[in-house]
Amino acid sequence: MKHLGAAIPAVALSPYARAADALTQAAPGAIAAGPFAPTWDSLANYQTPDWFRNAKFGIWAHWGPQCEAEHGDWYARGLYEEGSAHYLYHVAKYGHPSKFGFKDVIQQWKAERWDPDALLALYKQAGAKYFMALANHHDNLDLYNSRHQPDWNVTKVGPKKDLMAGWSKAARANGMRFGVSVHAAHAWTWYETAQGADKKGPLAGVPYDGKLTRADGKGTWWEGLDPQALYAQNHPLSKNGSEGGVWDQQWSWGGGAAIPNQAYCDKFFNRTRDLIDAYDPDMVYFDDTVLPLWPVSDVGLRLTAHLYNRSIASKGRNEAVVNGKILNEQQRRSMVWDIERGQSHRIEPLPWQTCTCIGNWHYDRSLYERKAYKSAQTVVHTLIDVVSKNGNLLLSVPVRGNGTIDEQERAIVEEIGRWMAVNGEAIYDTRPWAVYGEGPVAREAATPLSGAGFNEGQGKPFSAADVRFTAKDKTVFAFVMGWPESGRVSIEAMGSASPHLAGRIQRVELLGTKRALAFEQTAQGLQVTLPADMPALAYASALKIS
Repeated sequence: MKHLGAAIPAVALSPYARAADALTQAAPGAIAAGPFAPTWDSLANYQTPDWFRNAKFGIWAHWGPQCEAEHGDWYARGLYEEGSAHYLYHVAKYGHPSKFGFKDVIQQWKAERWDPDALLALYKQAGAKYFMALANHHDNLDLYNSRHQPDWNVTKVGPKKDLMAGWSKAARANGMRFGVSVHAAHAWTWYETAQGADKKGPLAGVPYDGKLTRADGKGTWWEGLDPQALYAQNHPLSKNGSEGGVWDQQWSWGGGAAIPNQAYCDKFFNRTRDLIDAYDPDMVYFDDTVLPLWPVSDVGLRLTAHLYNRSIASKGRNEAVVNGKILNEQQRRSMVWDIERGQSHRIEPLPWQTCTCIGNWHYDRSLYERKAYKSAQTVVHTLIDVVSKNGNLLLSVPVRGNGTIDEQERAIVEEIGRWMAVNGEAIYDTRPWAVYGEGPVAREAATPLSGAGFNEGQGKPFSAADVRFTAKDKTVFAFVMGWPESGRVSIEAMGSASPHLAGRIQRVELLGTKRALAFEQTAQGLQVTLPADMPALAYASALKIS
């Protein structure tokens, strides 16, 4: 396979973007000039760009050094929690965290089989219109050539190559919009477990490596590097931070969370502005309640205004998208609301996104061994339901530490592509119809969101009795979420007495066949006779109704 090294240049910027960059580089903390100011009142003038509203489907490489262990999400925190599954695995595989901590896992990570061109070609074939790359996680390693995190970025440690440069180049070569996800604002509290020590056993009381400094590195592989630039643990612990409900509050900097100092906030701003300026993303996903460090700092507001103004300077209009979570009404007008592993139960008035994963956010070998990934059918059903409600689906396909996806994941992605090749007309460039759907799932009581989302899979499974709608011009698409044994579909919302129809239905066809289907429209509903030959992927079939 072809490998991309650190020499890959960042995407060339237009003269307008270079002019915007000159404004920001003149002074630390500055943002690009333009109509957006870093206030909620100003950002509420945001309009979601059409490219995002039309794209509907993106794929995410939530890939970083925690994938090296192949043991699932939040590994860099959990390895310092004595007795946890991550801790036990880490001790067995690498050694005790007082001697081999996460900084050492980073150095083990080489991404030796990473081929972004091949992966992005696969994702394009699957129907993804945008691609998102993890730029950093709560583990605080920058996966790009970061001027403001010079000790701990992937051009200096681990893979020794600029991952954002490779991802962005491959995405654009495949005609896909490029996004970056930024999670590092939370390292301050998230890594607090690294300040601890075992409470029992032969190494009880021996500190983990979370408080090491540059001076401690003499004679080690990391000599000259400052572990505190990674761990950021030179501060008192949060109050009871490991207790479930308290941690939930501390995620948004309440509940006794240790509040980051100004230097940490400034560094986060400079790192993220550098990422935006160097790689020119169309989209920035912030894994935060509202925005990074909100409400204890305004860095998220300034970064959002900078991205929007910079987009206007480089493209003549604002083409940028920012994702945030747990937003109030004004905040939803200022960016695109993201629901993590969950869905809305209504047609949202503003475009939104759900992010989910076919496995764990970081690669988990046990899911592969148990064949426990989400099926292509589950992904397709989620996509249809979300699009019917004015949303987009961002799907994470976990990447192994070496930079590859496994054969089970590839089969899922390829099946999604086969379904999209037939039914994409009813997904892309559509808007919600008068109602999002009907059937047993629509009638059941709504499962409430929990925090950032997390209501995924808690309702009834879809069946052939469930229908979801999208619309384009004078055409309505009705997705039948299964193949009825009777060979007939009845759609109540499209009866002749329906208030949602301007006139009588003239034609019904099944996408992929281009053959007109027999139908009858009565006051009670639209009855459609399906073809005798069932499609290969009949778990979701789109009727084109005009």
